Amino acid sequence: MHRPRLIPAALRRYGPKTLQARLTLGFASVVGLTLLLVTVFVLNRLDDEFRTQQLADLEVRAELVSEYVDILNARSAGGMPVILADNRVNPDVAAALGSNSQSRLIADLLAEADVDIVLGLQPAGGGDATTIVPAIGGVFHAAVQSPSRQGLTKEALRASPLIRIATEGDFPYVIEVRLSNPYTFRQAAIDNVTTVTAAVGLLALGISVLVAAAMALRVTTPLRRLTEASRALASGDLASRIPRAEVRAGSSELAALATQFNAMAGQLEASVDTIRRDRDRSRDFLADVSHELRTPIAALLTFNELLTEQAGDDPAARAEFLNNSRVQLERLDWLAQNLLELSKLDSGLVLLDLRPDDLRAAVESAVEQAGPAARRRGVVLRLEPATAPIRLRHDPQRIGQVVTNLVGNAIKFTEPGGSVDVRVAQTDDGGARIEVADTGVGIEPGELPRIFERFYRGSRANEARGSGSGLGLAIVRSIVDMHLGTVEVVSRLGAGTTFIVTLPADPRREDGGASPGSTPESPSDLAKMVDSSPTGAPRLNRESSG
Repeated sequence: MHRPRLIPAALRRYGPKTLQARLTLGFASVVGLTLLLVTVFVLNRLDDEFRTQQLADLEVRAELVSEYVDILNARSAGGMPVILADNRVNPDVAAALGSNSQSRLIADLLAEADVDIVLGLQPAGGGDATTIVPAIGGVFHAAVQSPSRQGLTKEALRASPLIRIATEGDFPYVIEVRLSNPYTFRQAAIDNVTTVTAAVGLLALGISVLVAAAMALRVTTPLRRLTEASRALASGDLASRIPRAEVRAGSSELAALATQFNAMAGQLEASVDTIRRDRDRSRDFLADVSHELRTPIAALLTFNELLTEQAGDDPAARAEFLNNSRVQLERLDWLAQNLLELSKLDSGLVLLDLRPDDLRAAVESAVEQAGPAARRRGVVLRLEPATAPIRLRHDPQRIGQVVTNLVGNAIKFTEPGGSVDVRVAQTDDGGARIEVADTGVGIEPGELPRIFERFYRGSRANEARGSGSGLGLAIVRSIVDMHLGTVEVVSRLGAGTTFIVTLPADPRREDGGASPGSTPESPSDLAKMVDSSPTGAPRLNRESSG
């Protein structure tokens, strides 16, 4: 039962192991088998053709021998009958035909074969012309000894008898000639053809091996590079790719496979980079949160210790410590609210309530809420709304939060007597543009790329920066990203800062995946909407936002 499996196992054991070797061997085997079959067929057909030609040639030789014998007999008989009245062969004719010289002439030169000559008469009564009555002493045999031409080989071949009625003498008789074992060029021709065919076959086989090896190499090279790239990818080299030149060199299927592998490797590298950035960002975020919480907690512990000691007996000191404790608690509450808000925005738990409302209402409401803070600060707050309604799909509450944070920052960083101007206008593509410009201290050029990072408050430690949480602009960036908009900042140190927020007419249409009138149903829908932004807007989980 198990014996049939031994042969395939042996073949697998001793056969080629690589795909390139197997393809080369398979292609060469097919070509070799084809050449062998063609050679056998051609040689067989040539042998049949040569045999047919040789038989025809023997007939010609037999005709030539019969003519020569007719002439020789007539000359040897000297006018006498070749077949005497008693059915005997004329002695002179028998002597001539039986001589060694004539035998060599007839067998070696004319026939180039063994010759059997029969002399006789036709049957009485005029029977069939193809029959003969042999005369007494009328059978002669001449064995061929050496052919008259070079390159001939002797073959076991027998031609059909040739019967001829003599025409040279005055007395009719019949001559029968049989040729056998002739010398021919058939074997030499077949040997030559076999040699040429073998040489051509070996050349064709060699060329087929080279072609097969090249084709197999063309197939296996992308596979080998794919294996090497996969091994490198598994070992941690995420930048490993299959070169574009080798991708194009293979077949369309292998090129598609290599392209998909490069795309997969690219996505894997991007995902790992994102995970690493998120890990580093989370580590920094935890460090920043710990640092931010440490200051108010330390202050509260200090106030608590002082209140439990003699300072608690002093009403003025107690009132001051309690007031400072309230300020620190408010700072902790504000920090907790911002962290919670930013966490919701980053995790996608906040869904936009996109409404086709007038954007001016959200901006005006935010500016009005910031009015008391501007008056306490001694800063002039002005609003320049658009003259016509700006109807676009947006979340009024979130856009109001954006304007509130930007205006609040502008008021904090503007000295008393300065001004903050808020402008809103419609863009040519149907979107909107919100500008918040102040005449404050400005931002150093080196700090501009980092102002949207969490807890970043700049290197210039002043009262305004020291009182903030460093999360307001990060929240602004996240909300604008969710609307598939952009936020830009233009600032000059000592001359003020301008934040420019650009919003599309319909974030869903910018994404291309939602239809007008619908809202995102889940955080995953929102993530798809944000991630597929064709405008190049920063993504929700962008590193610059925190």
